Order: sequence, then structure tokens, then C-alpha cells
Amino acid sequence: MLQKKRMAIIGVGKMGGGLLEGILARKLMAAKTITVYDKVSGRLSELKQKYGVRPAANNREALTGADIVILGVKPQNMRDLLEEIRGALGNNQLLISIAAGISTTFIEEALKKKVRVIRVMPNMPVLIGCGATALAPGKYAQEEDVALALQIFDAVGISTVVTEELMDAVTGLSGSGPAYGFMMIEALSDAGVLMGLSRETAVKLAAQTMLGAATLCLQAEKHPAVLKDMVTSPGGTTIAGLKVLEEGKFRATLMKAVEAATLRSKALGK
Repeated sequence: MLQKKRMAIIGVGKMGGGLLEGILARKLMAAKTITVYDKVSGRLSELKQKYGVRPAANNREALTGADIVILGVKPQNMRDLLEEIRGALGNNQLLISIAAGISTTFIEEALKKKVRVIRVMPNMPVLIGCGATALAPGKYAQEEDVALALQIFDAVGISTVVTEELMDAVTGLSGSGPAYGFMMIEALSDAGVLMGLSRETAVKLAAQTMLGAATLCLQAEKHPAVLKDMVTSPGGTTIAGLKVLEEGKFRATLMKAVEAATLRSKALGK
């Protein structure tokens, strides 16, 4: 579906740049069909030289001829951007916002028209094509719009559709989740060092172990508890370690972390 479309990306920072790289690497669109604009000095010439995309002189120019517009600016800059592009936005353009905490209603009301909007919450691993992204369509978004958005974000990982009231929960789980994973890897590697491994070896083993467990969970199509039991032998090493985790309320602590991050996301969105 994307081969016949033209795209504009406004705000090509880490997320926007990672998305651009994923789209081009998987040949979903040709570089010449993508227009970019970013206010950071030197960013446009860098993107043109690296990818061959078309730079725009400003936000309004970036919209010209675009079927899909990715809004990648920071949340605090969104209102100013929407006011700037309001008059230049066409009736048939699809807006996809990756700004955290900005609702589809906020965008629709700021633009003062029945604009097709999809709100997206990607996470940091989109930068390496391993992201987890949730999409929430706005009031006027169509099924084809959602299908297009899924195709875009599947290019940089996996994506799923949720209702907008669940986007704060997505933020608390997958948005903040990479930090929880990094902390787990750090703790496991510290333990390896404590037990005599070199730091380099411990980090490598810890990170690969988490990667392998996550990949197996996605590919095996079995409940995590079933996979856990497959590793756990009667009276063995794993059950001894799991007992300590249960005593330390490992699962309850992770659940509280997701809950706290979700509540914080809701507070920031008000």
C-alpha cells in the first residue's frame, strides 16, 4: 500500500530518524517519495546525503503532496506546529503522531477540522528495528489508515492496535519497559561479576540471555509460565533462583513499576 504513497516526516530526531531508516531499509517506500523537515541546524543536509530524501524549507512546505504526515516533534512543541500547519493541511492527508501524551482529540481540536489522526506510542528499540508500538486511531481515521500505520511500524518491530484510553498503560509497559530490561541486564551482569565472571563476559551473557528469552517467548507461542517451567528442573538450580526472586517480590515489584509509570503518563497528559 505504501508504494503508491508520499510521506512527510516533521521532526526527524531519534524516533523519526529510526522510523525513516526502517522504512527505507525494508524498501516500503522510495527515498524520493519522502520529504523531511527538522529545525535542528544541519539535520536536513545530513538526511539528504545519507538517505536521499527530500528536505523541505519549513513545516508547511513539507506537507505539499504528502499522503501521510508523521508528526515527530516533542510534545511541548505540538500546539505551535499544529497552528502553523493548520491552513496548509489537506482534507485527504493522514496524520500519524508519535508525540507522547498528545491525544487525537487534542490534534483534531487544534486543527479545527475532521482530520484523520492516528496516535502512536513506539519505544526506543525502533532504532534497531526491534520496537514494540501501539496505535490508537482517532475519531475520523479509517480502516485503511490503520492498515497503513501498522505496515509502517511493523517495519521497525511489531505493532498492535489499542483503544486510546489504554495508551497510558502502553507507555508504562512497553514505552518505559526497555529501562526495566536494561536494569535487569545490569543486575544480572553484576551478579555474574560477583560470582567471578569478567564484566565483559557477564554483560554479554546477561544481554543475550534476555534476548533469547524474549525471542523464544514471541516465537514459541506458549505462555511465559510454560516456558519458565521448561527451564525449571525438580530440585535444580533454576528453582532455587526462582525461590529467591519470589521472596524478593520480583513480579509484584515489576507490576508496581508499570503501574507507577502508567499513572505518571496519565498525569503528564493532563
